[in-house]
Amino acid sequence: MGLFDVLSGKRKLKQPAPDRLFAMSTAYVTLQTELELQSRGVAGIVFQALETHDFTEILRDMEEVVRSSAADTGGKVESAEFGYRWMILRDEDFDDLVVGVNAVGTEIQAGGYGDRLLASVFAFEDAQKRPVYFIYNYKRGAFYPFVPAGEKSRDNERELRLKAQLGHELPFEPELERWFPLWDIPI
Repeated sequence: MGLFDVLSGKRKLKQPAPDRLFAMSTAYVTLQTELELQSRGVAGIVFQALETHDFTEILRDMEEVVRSSAADTGGKVESAEFGYRWMILRDEDFDDLVVGVNAVGTEIQAGGYGDRLLASVFAFEDAQKRPVYFIYNYKRGAFYPFVPAGEKSRDNERELRLKAQLGHELPFEPELERWFPLWDIPI
């Protein structure tokens, strides 16, 4: 907290670190080859929507840009409401998913709404077709794995193993109590 913050009585929130999101592109090789996790060809970005004209316009413009880019690469874009607003990208090219999610987050942040960004989620599956998610928390600028293991339960042991196996490639959230489960992920 700086002197200006003390005088104004305000705290500035740390801005999201979107450049850290690109670590997922390089980690993807390890995910495929060493950990035998395959992308499900889908990723999503979740945020708290505002019912303002400015925010709605930013989203509309961003969706249009992502849709036209996705059309060029064979991808698709969807929007969904699951407690929060989701923008879901589908593309067989994993790098296109990372770039698309980053573009959405960057545009929301550039519009002055970076504090509304919650997470990006990348969906994978193992050889037995079980889901494995990597969640990027924008507020913390870090990833964590989420491995559902049934109705509202998770495989904590596997999540910790994934952190140990990928810790040198992804910026992981060091505080395990901040590894929040996202139940009923729409991707």
